[in-house]
Amino acid sequence: MQNLTRITRNPEVMGGKPCIRGIRVTVGTIVGLMASGHTTSQILAAYPYLEEADIYEALAYAAWRVEEIEVPLENPSIAISS
Repeated sequence: MQNLTRITRNPEVMGGKPCIRGIRVTVGTIVGLMASGHTTSQILAAYPYLEEADIYEALAYAAWRVEEIEVPLENPSIAISS
């Protein structure tokens, strides 16, 4: 794993969830915004204290965590019949 220096975890900040640089913006918030179609520019406008590198590092952290932890899906496969 690469050195992700912008991602921090502190039990006293956001309940210990991974945050960006110790501020109250979680990795999950950034990933959720990106997944719902927000652009990097839109996120930076909404959170002016973030930097573009913060967003990319949040995505890198999330990708690393997904590879490390098996996340069960509710419907892992849906059969399609004709």
